[in-house]
Amino acid sequence: MSKPPHAADADRDSLPTGEVEHSSSLAQAPAAPDTALPDVNPFTWRSIAGFSPLYFALFAIVVGVAGYTDNLPDSMFAGFAITIVLGGVVMWLGNLVPVIRDFGLPTIMCIFLPAIFVVFGWLPESLVAIVQNFLGGYSFLAFFVITVITGSILGMPRALLLKAGPRFAAPILGGLVGAFGIVGLVGAAIGFGFLETLLFIVAPIMAGGIGIGAIPMSEIYAGKLGGDPADFLGQLMSAVFLANLLCIVCAGIYSGLGRRKKQLFVGFDGHGQLMQVAGAHNDLQMPPKRTAATFLALGKGLTIAAVLYTFGQLVGGVADFLHPYAWTIIAAVIIKLFRLFPKDLEEAATDWSGLITSFLTPALLVGASLTYIDINEVLIALSNPVFIPLIALTVVVAALSAGVVGWLVKLNFVESSITAGLVMADTGGSGDVSVLSAAGRMHLMPFAALTTRFGGALVLFVTSILASFL
Repeated sequence: MSKPPHAADADRDSLPTGEVEHSSSLAQAPAAPDTALPDVNPFTWRSIAGFSPLYFALFAIVVGVAGYTDNLPDSMFAGFAITIVLGGVVMWLGNLVPVIRDFGLPTIMCIFLPAIFVVFGWLPESLVAIVQNFLGGYSFLAFFVITVITGSILGMPRALLLKAGPRFAAPILGGLVGAFGIVGLVGAAIGFGFLETLLFIVAPIMAGGIGIGAIPMSEIYAGKLGGDPADFLGQLMSAVFLANLLCIVCAGIYSGLGRRKKQLFVGFDGHGQLMQVAGAHNDLQMPPKRTAATFLALGKGLTIAAVLYTFGQLVGGVADFLHPYAWTIIAAVIIKLFRLFPKDLEEAATDWSGLITSFLTPALLVGASLTYIDINEVLIALSNPVFIPLIALTVVVAALSAGVVGWLVKLNFVESSITAGLVMADTGGSGDVSVLSAAGRMHLMPFAALTTRFGGALVLFVTSILASFL
């Protein structure tokens, strides 16, 4: 998902000694001023999804009474009402808890709390059935995922792709290759299975998020193996969230080493500076988050996402060796690289994606929880004695591989390990914020955005290929 730029809040000490290269396009861009801070969190004690708690409480009462009296029709409007209200309330409750909320508690609650309600029978079956049909039958899941894919890719600056991409792509690819290769071999050696390790542990962790990671992967696996996405999503989500916690711990360790000024070797810790070079350039600076859009732009963005989704389905029906999502990704990348769309259409896709991700992410998460998460499957996955060690190994290998490869292309080891390794292995969105916050390097958010957007799309693309061998 797209990430806004953040103000610098990390210690930027002098660069370590080493080779100096003044004209590099990868030198750290100046931190954004305070005015570039992201929008105020819409989930505070004074606001639920931008509404006054009083109004939202009235909304919840209306939806709750209709649901518990079986007076909700099986329709898109009912699906939106249930998921937006339930997601808003759960996200709001999670944001009321100090400290822990900064480490992804609201997201975790949205994904697991509704599934727990189902286990204990606290939600009427008719309400759950409406949400399940909303995500599957009415394809709200595809609506959300395709919107994120198109907006993320078309919203990425082309200059960043062409100028900065080749060098910064090295640690991203290094982290992915290291995680997939090493962890896959270890999984095969201990009897978990090479392909199983890649598809059910490494891939969801390294997808850089949930919306274009675990959720669409569960659909891909269900399409290849048969059955329901719920059969796979519990294990995938468990892997993702355990990995996110480990990423935060690793980021905190890096922060601790930095406070002690530990330089294990030249170019180890840049104290917030990505490159082992002097100078500054804006080539890697993400554009400011767009906070307003016209009605016409939003309509254009919806149309672009819908047509790219249709294109993916069309090509996927003929060339079914790749999932339709993968074909949509390919189409969006081609459009971006070859400038097939004017700027206003790219911005329209970004605006539409921003609307959906900023307002409907909690709705998607609670919908996925009610539709796909089986708490019993989650507990079974966690009871596997090799599951947690393989998750830990994935995070460590991704971080070290990204750090080493980044250091070889003259990035500082710690910053490369964080932005191209740990950010790939967290949950995206709140995960990126939590990792960079724990590391004391929030000003590196533009690099986290690059990693999450294109690294995640690449993992989903590779996963669709690997799934063909299931």
